[in-house]
Amino acid sequence: MLTGLTIKNYALIDQMQVNFNDGFTIITGETGAGKSILLGGLSLILGKRADLSSLKNPEKKCIIEATFNISNYKLKPLFASEDLDYEEQTIVRREILPSGKSRAFVNDSPVKLSSLQKLGEQLIDIHSQNETLQLVDDSFQFQVIDALAKTEADLKSYTTTLKTYKILQKELLELKQFQAEAIKEHDYNSFLLKELEEAKLKEGELQDLEEEYEVLSNVEAIQEKLESSNQLLTEEQVGIIENLREVKNNLQKLSTISDKYIDIFNRVNSCLIELDDVVTDIDNYKSILEVNPSRLEQVDAKLALINNLMQKHVAQNVLELIKIKEELSIKVEATENVDKDIADKQNQIEEIKQTLNNQAKIITEKRNKAIPNLIQQLQNILAKLGMPNAQFEITLIPASDFLNNGKDQLSFLFSANKGGQFNTLKKAASGGELSRIMLAIKAILSQYIKLPSIIFDEIDTGVSGEISNKMADIMSQMSKQMQVFSITHLPQIAAKGNTHFKVYKEDINNVTTSNLIKLDYDERVVELAQMLGGTKISDSAIAHAKQLLN
Repeated sequence: MLTGLTIKNYALIDQMQVNFNDGFTIITGETGAGKSILLGGLSLILGKRADLSSLKNPEKKCIIEATFNISNYKLKPLFASEDLDYEEQTIVRREILPSGKSRAFVNDSPVKLSSLQKLGEQLIDIHSQNETLQLVDDSFQFQVIDALAKTEADLKSYTTTLKTYKILQKELLELKQFQAEAIKEHDYNSFLLKELEEAKLKEGELQDLEEEYEVLSNVEAIQEKLESSNQLLTEEQVGIIENLREVKNNLQKLSTISDKYIDIFNRVNSCLIELDDVVTDIDNYKSILEVNPSRLEQVDAKLALINNLMQKHVAQNVLELIKIKEELSIKVEATENVDKDIADKQNQIEEIKQTLNNQAKIITEKRNKAIPNLIQQLQNILAKLGMPNAQFEITLIPASDFLNNGKDQLSFLFSANKGGQFNTLKKAASGGELSRIMLAIKAILSQYIKLPSIIFDEIDTGVSGEISNKMADIMSQMSKQMQVFSITHLPQIAAKGNTHFKVYKEDINNVTTSNLIKLDYDERVVELAQMLGGTKISDSAIAHAKQLLN
């Protein structure tokens, strides 16, 4: 509900601040007084693009701020999806700077214009002649039927399932595309995988093979060096070990004379033990070392294979080759299993397709049940609005595909005259008839769903007398469920409002300014009298005005 509006430096408005109540609010004023300016300012709040020419004083910024009570609108999900700060008393502000730049704020946080437009659709419905065009739109017609059919929860479930269905269809298409490409590469990938598998690669193997190759290639030289080292250590007369034993014996004797020789004795003894171990290891190496041309050939061949594979796959080491083998294995396996994957995906799609059909069937049944009620209500309201012969023929046609809101196509036909042919609203209804049909539909919708505040901009154009009274009654009835504004030139409608505002122009210092004031009872009487009889107010006009108000 719109509770307050402030406009500064916009068009003919210097500064205006007004508070609104719930119920039925009337706005009147002479042609050109500024009613369209008021709607233009509200349009900016709803996300309309700003125009620098709208500034009254081009050297100052324009500010339009509106306060809404949104506690009953269930807008928390929208605020969350658009990353807006939710407040039950939400303030929307637009600023147009002298530079031409425009800024928008929701609860003092900057927002994008797209977010403001989405929010604005839920806050105010400005209904003018142009808005009646949405009557001919299928999506709006379905919205009306679904409101009466109470399919909100069913449509939500259907939409969720449809989203999953489309994801599965996309995945199936990707699988088939993968299959088409993979078949071309399958034989080559299988060959590469077999080649890597036969190589029986192990992490760190290259270093071990290179070391073994060096040993096998230099067996005789290694044997010679080991034998020479052994002789230097163990020769009976001049070998290192024999001489070290003699040193040990000498120090052992000295250690009995003085304790200061014990340490050096122990160190020499440790060296001797270590050298004995070295001799043992040299003997072991000698024993296992042998000339093995066959093994050398095997190692050489394995090294050549690994190097060739590394070059072919542009790999730096064996570990990278192992990873490439694993990737090829996944590709080959995926190609070999893709038929099964496609079959599984198709089964999933068939299952969810059945669920979708069941959900769509429930929606269709509810819609078919609601349509006669909608037709009856529309014809009853339109009969009161001077269209006693208005008839509707609304039918659902099964669709072959899953649509965004079920599996129904809609035929929404209308005839304004007895015996007349049924045709689409666009072809069968005049502008005035469309306005009355829209009013009837909005009146019906207000009974079933929480609508945003609605502003009827001269919806009464072209009607008068008893019909205008009925239109006023309908809008007044609507205002019991929602906030309704009516911009009107008809006193019959203006008299039915709970609150009455007047838009007027005045010249201040040779500058024309528009303003808006709230009328009390006496002022309403005068305004209605002027609407009835012109600027020269007669006693009969005053009496008629009071009669209308009472």
